[in-house]
Amino acid sequence: MRLTCMFSSILLFGAAGLLLFISLQDPTELAPQQGPGIKFNIRPQQPHNDHPLGSSQDGDLKTFTERVIRDLSSRTPRDLHMRVPDQPQPHPKTGAQLRLLQRRRRLLIKKMPAAVAIPANSSSETFVRLGTQALDSHWLGLHQSQQERKRVMQEACAKYRASSSRRAITPRHVSRIFVEDRHRVLYCEVPKAGCSNWKRVLMVLAGLASSTADIQHNTVHYGSALKRLDTFDRQGILHRLSTYTKMLFVREPFERLVSAFRDKFEHPNSYYHPVFGKAILARYRANASREALRTGSGVRFPEFVQYLLDVHRPVGMDIHWDHVSRLCSPCLIDYDFVGKFESMEDDANFFLRLIHAPRNLTFPRFKDRHSQEARTTARITHQYFAQLSALQRQRTYDFYYMDYLMFNYSKPFADLY
Repeated sequence: MRLTCMFSSILLFGAAGLLLFISLQDPTELAPQQGPGIKFNIRPQQPHNDHPLGSSQDGDLKTFTERVIRDLSSRTPRDLHMRVPDQPQPHPKTGAQLRLLQRRRRLLIKKMPAAVAIPANSSSETFVRLGTQALDSHWLGLHQSQQERKRVMQEACAKYRASSSRRAITPRHVSRIFVEDRHRVLYCEVPKAGCSNWKRVLMVLAGLASSTADIQHNTVHYGSALKRLDTFDRQGILHRLSTYTKMLFVREPFERLVSAFRDKFEHPNSYYHPVFGKAILARYRANASREALRTGSGVRFPEFVQYLLDVHRPVGMDIHWDHVSRLCSPCLIDYDFVGKFESMEDDANFFLRLIHAPRNLTFPRFKDRHSQEARTTARITHQYFAQLSALQRQRTYDFYYMDYLMFNYSKPFADLY
């Protein structure tokens, strides 16, 4: 009888202790803890009027948000997951103190503005932005624009380039991609879409110059300061493609074409005149003068377009007017960021913030060459294309159709189909 009473008492005390332990245990402790390298993929929290961090505490929220931004900005692009700020290590006296510290950490996370990991490809951990409580509508609009651009690009690839995803990446596919290892950035060069200034920015990020204004044009294009991705072995190429932030900037195709023509054929040029100009004049200008054939100068825009559309060109393609889909292989390489020349300042500075570039580094505004000449605009582009027949305009649009489709540019003329 005494043994039975003792056994019942033990069971009673054990059950009471178990109930006490469960009541003190936070349910989140029962879930598996996220280890290093696991992304937080939390949706942005919409602010409510009855939020505990509402209008009465705007000052405290601003101070707290600034502290979070500083904490994020101190990290390298490889390690951009939201982490709990470090707390003093507890003295290992009792389990109760440890549980209290863990509870404080969880409370801090719950009060923290939501973190959102922007999905990309295998290097998606690159992007972390603060939630709607910490960002104004301008930054949120830029993020939404990025999501829409990637969606449109991926849909075009799925529709017209179904076999691309099954192709192996070769050095040719990455020959236009420049590498900045310090901030883990890959930039695909699209000529006439701000590429000179982007290379300047990469050189500053790499610590090769203190200011973009200090870098000359020849240093940008003919120096060897920046490495190309195709100079690495296959393992180095694949490693960077899977872990670095991949970005490209594009431009309205007709404007880019006119910009290239003005730059290469309306100004003295020791390469494009003798190589392209002479061949174009010999093929497409009737009764070309001996002087024109000797120098290759004076090519007119309709003659240049004839060369562009000729399947039997007398001289090959050039990167300044080749398709972006050929230069950067966006259906094979999943770019994390797609910027546009038309919104360069906003897009570029948003990208620099996302990779945690130095705060004093902004995208340069100066014109790289022929600085006294007006930039190529939509109005100037229409003036050049007015020299063409309707059929030539249509064929030129067809030539750049994939670029128009992938990057969601509107038809530049109403009579195009």
